Amino acid sequence: MSDYDVVIVGSGINSLVCAAELTARGRRVLVLERAAVAGGCIRTEEVTVPGYRHDLFSMSYPLFVTTPFYPALKPRLEAEGVRMVQAAVPTGVLLPDGRSLLLRQARAENIAAFDTLHPGDGAAHAAAMAEIERDAPLIFGLLGQEPRSAATLKLLGGQLFRRGVDGMAGFSAGGLLPVRDWLEQSFGSDLVRALIAPWVLHVGLGPESSFSALMAKVVMFTLEMVGIPFVEGGSANIVSAFRRIIEAGGGAVLTDADVTGITVERGRARGVVTADGRRFAASRAVVCNVTPTQLYERLLADHVVAPDIRRQAAAYRYGRGCMQIHIALSEAPRWADPELGRVGLLHLTPGLDGVSRAVNEAERGLLPAEATIVVGQPADADPSRCPPGTSLLWIQLQELPRVIRGDASGEIAAPADGRWTDAIADAYARRIVARLGAHIGNLDTAMLGMTVLGPHTLEAHNINLVGGDPYSGVCSVDQFHLLRPFAAARGHAPPVRQLYQIGASTHPGPGLGGVSGHLVAQAIG
Repeated sequence: MSDYDVVIVGSGINSLVCAAELTARGRRVLVLERAAVAGGCIRTEEVTVPGYRHDLFSMSYPLFVTTPFYPALKPRLEAEGVRMVQAAVPTGVLLPDGRSLLLRQARAENIAAFDTLHPGDGAAHAAAMAEIERDAPLIFGLLGQEPRSAATLKLLGGQLFRRGVDGMAGFSAGGLLPVRDWLEQSFGSDLVRALIAPWVLHVGLGPESSFSALMAKVVMFTLEMVGIPFVEGGSANIVSAFRRIIEAGGGAVLTDADVTGITVERGRARGVVTADGRRFAASRAVVCNVTPTQLYERLLADHVVAPDIRRQAAAYRYGRGCMQIHIALSEAPRWADPELGRVGLLHLTPGLDGVSRAVNEAERGLLPAEATIVVGQPADADPSRCPPGTSLLWIQLQELPRVIRGDASGEIAAPADGRWTDAIADAYARRIVARLGAHIGNLDTAMLGMTVLGPHTLEAHNINLVGGDPYSGVCSVDQFHLLRPFAAARGHAPPVRQLYQIGASTHPGPGLGGVSGHLVAQAIG
């Protein structure tokens, strides 16, 4: 039995933030990771050919660098060698017909570009950004504080006093608007709509989802403000830095440590036990960066939790699957417009309707005929990731079924059991690469290696990615804010004293922000 003040299960960004903040308060923290490599969904490996360092899973950090606690962490991370580099152009969109549009870190330029496409679109963008600036205290307060807290009640009370009932009702109504309705009401250009629509996929929503318009505006605001930052040399460097910070404070990060149970005595979490029989005691708290499925069906004994809570945990819903394709190139990609090669995160999509169609097909169990292709290009901003004069691509597909019932194009046979296999993932990847090849003139000749990570592979790497869902649960209004992961779970405080839950399955949801880890570190003290 090894004694620590706090034991954290899982080593993703929320775990690392929580551990670092507790370490700064003098707490001795142990982080346990079931995989052979720490970091959760933060990992950098040479998965194609030697010398090419690909960020597996997550890649960019706009949410992290905009958190209120990042200024306190930043000097400590920089002292450990972490350096953020910036994509020249945060994002852009490319349509099948070759038309493209870029979003820059300059509002005046974006307004002018939008107005060139359709008079009034620039003003609509300016109005949306002004709306986020005006509502920022309320929006970011709701996202950055515990929903069930005195701070949130004070925030809501103050906003109600200033806005009145009608003003708060108006904010709520606007907040529930789907992005399709906002885009169709506000923008005349199909290119502007296509630029914005795919970003709702990155928050686990679709164009028809409630709340997606507000989240799209928040994303556009964030991209204009901080762009697309990458960790120089690969995201694994930030994990190593956090690890050194934790160890310098007397803590530890252990890998190959699969936690199989939480020790509960007299209604309090007292420690954990691993699959190989090791026991670790926690005098102050046990923090679990896991899904409700893991927490309530694997880690907590049946008698510890009431049957109603177990039923709600069992009903927790996971979202669409995800696939990644990593490509090593012997030279920079030759886009028809060379400036597209400077874009940090580019979307190749037919547009708003195309995103909607692909989401609908995936949710009906079909492999989409024309999925949105997310193309990450970190090597332009960070040449250290690959040999001089070369490049690499980080490709993500967020509109895939967790269980396959068919193929919208009728080309790939659905497996009898609906399960993903390497063969199906490879066949679907070939469809994606063929579409990319129509826009990258040297893709075939410059490709040195390719690695495909299907939904089943993602889950094998990280059990929180259930069915390949990168967001650890649907982000719909019934599983958001006060209701995430579910009503009876009370946010980050499961019904066991000194036990906390963090991660994408908890408020404020998915993303490389680390907010849930920060909130729990504050609660533990």
